[in-house]
Amino acid sequence: MSTKVFSIANQKGGVGKTTTAINLAFGLAEQGLRVVLIDMDPQGNATSALGLEFKEGGSVYGPLCGDGTIADKVQPVASQKNLFIVPSEMDLAAIEIELAQRENYLMQLKDLLDSLKAPDDYDAIILDCPPALGMLSMNSLVAADYLIITLQAEYMAMEGLSQILKVLDSLKESGVNPDLELGGILMTLFDRRVNLAHEVVGEVRKHFDELVFRTVIPRSVRLSEAPSYGQSIFEYDSTCAGAYAYRYFAEEFIDRFDLKNG
Repeated sequence: MSTKVFSIANQKGGVGKTTTAINLAFGLAEQGLRVVLIDMDPQGNATSALGLEFKEGGSVYGPLCGDGTIADKVQPVASQKNLFIVPSEMDLAAIEIELAQRENYLMQLKDLLDSLKAPDDYDAIILDCPPALGMLSMNSLVAADYLIITLQAEYMAMEGLSQILKVLDSLKESGVNPDLELGGILMTLFDRRVNLAHEVVGEVRKHFDELVFRTVIPRSVRLSEAPSYGQSIFEYDSTCAGAYAYRYFAEEFIDRFDLKNG
């Protein structure tokens, strides 16, 4: 099985994007898949949420600027033997200027990942994008096989969706990444006590049908607490509703994308 690349994106912040990247990666690794999580966000929330510290020269920054390979930056995550990470660093914030000066600037990450995928050492690569459609997110979308959108089950959830779908269409139609597919939409921050949350989920399902994952991620205090302890939800509280939801999501994800261990 060739390595599949998933870009988890939404240009809006606070929609469960990084929470999903961390816990999906950990959940897949728990199922025996070898997973690399690449923190593309200069804020580095995925890095700190897995208990790692920012390390100068540890991110994709150098390789994106033509210095070294991305394989050199892959680190094991101590708490899960099948999970690896390419952490973020502060310098990533300056990458927009660097990339703009390079030829084929949208293709830089794709070229780097091609070499990481070649040995088939990993089953999945998950890219945690910044909450903006800048150079880092665009590189991530060009490098991906599938776009996964996290969408909060709240008022105005659909507002940002049309913009990222336009970007998806333009990348396909322009030939920059003709094979990029919308892999699915994950509803997050769902509060079952609120009527509006049910309405939003229903509306999204009506528009996108089977593209919407069956799993819905609940609004959860435990999910929001876990990153501050440098832990996935599976380590922090494996029996809470959020852990069950992400475990179901990992299983659904494996089925949808035919990610079989071995």
